[in-house]
Amino acid sequence: MDIAKLKDLLSRVSSGECQVDEALETLKHWPAEMLDFAHVDHHRNLRTGLPEVVYGENKNADQIATILKKFMQHSSVAMATRISPEKAARVCEEIPALTYHEAARMLTANDLAIDAGARRGLIAVVSAGTSDIPVAAEAAVTARCLGNRVEEVYDVGVAGIHRLLGHRELLDAASVLVVVAGMEGALPSVVGGLVDKPVIAVPTSIGYGTGFGGIAALLGMLNSCAPGVAVVNIDNGFGAGCIAAAINRT
Repeated sequence: MDIAKLKDLLSRVSSGECQVDEALETLKHWPAEMLDFAHVDHHRNLRTGLPEVVYGENKNADQIATILKKFMQHSSVAMATRISPEKAARVCEEIPALTYHEAARMLTANDLAIDAGARRGLIAVVSAGTSDIPVAAEAAVTARCLGNRVEEVYDVGVAGIHRLLGHRELLDAASVLVVVAGMEGALPSVVGGLVDKPVIAVPTSIGYGTGFGGIAALLGMLNSCAPGVAVVNIDNGFGAGCIAAAINRT
C-alpha cells in the first residue's frame, strides 16, 4: 500500500463508491502480511517513500511469484532483483503482466508513470565499462520504475576519458548521477570533479585478482578526493537507484 492507493481507497469510501467492508478487506493484511516463508511489508512505501522489493537470489520461482502477486495487489510498483533468465521465464509464465529486464536481472510491474510536474530532475546513470552494465542497468531500472526520468551512458571509463567528456551536456543536465565502476573505481572521482550535483558511486566486482571482488574499487571510491561523492556497497545498483530516486523526489 502506498500513498496514492490509500488516498484513492479513502476517497472512494468517502464518496460511497466503496463500501466499508470492501475497504476493510483491502486493508486486513496491512501493515504486514505473513506468508509461509516471508513477512510482506505492505506499509514500507508509506513510511519511507520506497516500496519493499523482492531480492531474488536464493528464492525459488514459486516464492518470487507469490510475493510479487501480493505486491501487485497492494502497491503501485512491484520489483524483484537478481532474477536469472530461467527463474524469470517461470515467474512470467505465471504472471504475464511482469516485464523482465535481462541486463538488469530484474522483474517489474505497475511501474510508476513519470510525472514531469512532480519529478524535478533527471537521473544520469554512467558506467565505466561494458562489464559494469548489469549493475548500472539495475540502478537505471530501479530509478525508472520509481517514476524518474533516467538516461544512461555506458563504457566511458578513465581509460578513454574523452568518451565521458563527449557527454558533458548530460552530466550538466542531471540532478543526480549514479556512477558505476570496477577495476580501480576512478570514474566517480572524475565525475565528482566535473559537476555540482550529488554523485552516487557504485563499485562493482569487475576486475582482476588484486581488485579483490570490488574491494579495490570500493576503497578507491571511499577515498575519493572529489567532494559530494557518496558510496554504496559493491554491486548494489538497486540501492543506488533508490537513493537517486529519494534525492530527486526532494
